[in-house]
Amino acid sequence: MKVQSIFLVSALVAGAGFSIAGFVPGTGVQFADVTQNAGIRFSHNSGHTGKKLMPETVGSGCAFIDLDGDGWADILLINGKDFTPSGRRSLPAFYHNNRDGTFTDVTRGSGLDIEMYGMGVSVADYDNDGRPDLYVTALEGDRLFHNEGQGRFRDATAQSGIHNANFGTGSAWLDYDKDGKADLFVANYIQWSKDKDLWCSMDGSTKSFCTPETYKGTSSKLFHNLGNGKFEDVTEKAGLGDKASKSLGIVTFDYNGDGWTDIFVSNDTQPSKLYKNNGNGTFTEEGMQAGIAFGEDGVARGAMGADAADYDRSGRPHLLVGNFSNQMLALYHNEGNGFFIDQAPSTTIGHSSLLSLTFGAFFFDFDLDGYPDILAANGHIEPDINRIQSKISYREAPLLFRNTGGGHFENVSNDVGPDFRKQMVARGAAYADFDHDGDLDVLISNNDGPPVLYRNDGGNKNNWLTVRLTGTKSNRSALGAVARVQSASGKQWQTVHSGSSYCSQSEEALTFGLGRDASAASLEVEWPSGAKQQFKNVPAKGFVTVDEARGILK
Repeated sequence: MKVQSIFLVSALVAGAGFSIAGFVPGTGVQFADVTQNAGIRFSHNSGHTGKKLMPETVGSGCAFIDLDGDGWADILLINGKDFTPSGRRSLPAFYHNNRDGTFTDVTRGSGLDIEMYGMGVSVADYDNDGRPDLYVTALEGDRLFHNEGQGRFRDATAQSGIHNANFGTGSAWLDYDKDGKADLFVANYIQWSKDKDLWCSMDGSTKSFCTPETYKGTSSKLFHNLGNGKFEDVTEKAGLGDKASKSLGIVTFDYNGDGWTDIFVSNDTQPSKLYKNNGNGTFTEEGMQAGIAFGEDGVARGAMGADAADYDRSGRPHLLVGNFSNQMLALYHNEGNGFFIDQAPSTTIGHSSLLSLTFGAFFFDFDLDGYPDILAANGHIEPDINRIQSKISYREAPLLFRNTGGGHFENVSNDVGPDFRKQMVARGAAYADFDHDGDLDVLISNNDGPPVLYRNDGGNKNNWLTVRLTGTKSNRSALGAVARVQSASGKQWQTVHSGSSYCSQSEEALTFGLGRDASAASLEVEWPSGAKQQFKNVPAKGFVTVDEARGILK
């Protein structure tokens, strides 16, 4: 992205190889591990048996969600369970935000205290009653949880008509037909069952975890929201059936700017897909033509988590995809003609991420300078990988790339505090401003281990504006709504979307970094219904709620 008022200076400085993010070297930001101090006491259970069953290595996601409607982001951690009964009960964990930097475990009695081999979670108010509902993918069958209010949930799966007994992974809500109701897309991985787990080996003598190449794929699912809590499987009717896919990540975004939400699906060892929304209830797959189906070598990558954002202020959303080790992150630049070009190989992003295996990945503005940065949560799938490939580790530290403007990034992973160098078997990753200080904090789930809650600390002096949108004619969650902010240093925009990263959900509020700008000269909202709103001179360092019918709510 480029700041309009100093476009020429920024371009010259970036071209000379100097950092311009925040327009001063360094940010002072530190990410502090506050997991224990925040009261998070959770450890993920992959169900490991020593038999190296395929799902054990895939891991579960996490979420920041305001589940009780108090305006503060709560935490949901998805859990697996034992494949062989052991007497212990593994539950997901629902942590209520106490508004003082700590959380309280309120799982038991919440209705979410159901043992399942959970994978991912996504959030939307599917019945437009003002409360966010949950969809949890699980190995033995997904579950839809209706939010009953006051921190209580009801399993509404059977009544909803949603049936997905596949190996569900990522999921995302979207209003693909703009009828004012949130629909659901579910990514399914492979055809697997415990009795059909295959034997694989890296050295020819000991069992290792099989890659997805050894299993058959399965189609993802699209469920159309009929209203009254009912859904219909429209996968085939919509043109989304693909039994060869092995899907993990989902991004819902309008890549061609026609006003209809499209779907990107990252596939593991199969070509990734880009489904263009035709605006009539159907989609056309254009991944090959768009240049995102394969890596630059023409081979399908081990693609996992994904996200989208306009990182260079071109006015177009670009794609970020986490990949297997020796494949590097993918940073697909949207050229605006239906084609994407992977910029990672020619940037520090490619070099720095080459040996990492990235599951969770997203754009977020960690230093609030108005330029989306990149976080990658890493961890290998094979505990013995270092014995076979000496330069690759099972536990890996996350990566943080700071957007320095002009489409350039710098690796600042070692510059944001010692806690950020923590080695993990990371899987899910999400962000939110959980402590209401304006900057974005990070939650990372750990396969067979505790999560890490990173609080964004330090000397960041930049301003910000957080926008929450509430639909009325449009879907209540405002999925697909676009917020545009203009301040003294330029224009930026974001879209409300569900899912993304790997099996995870970040907060739905949109945080705009404003740098040193004291206010936003204008805030514009474009709703899926076609309605548009504009507000002038919105002060910085504040939370703004915009209702589609009533405007800014005080």
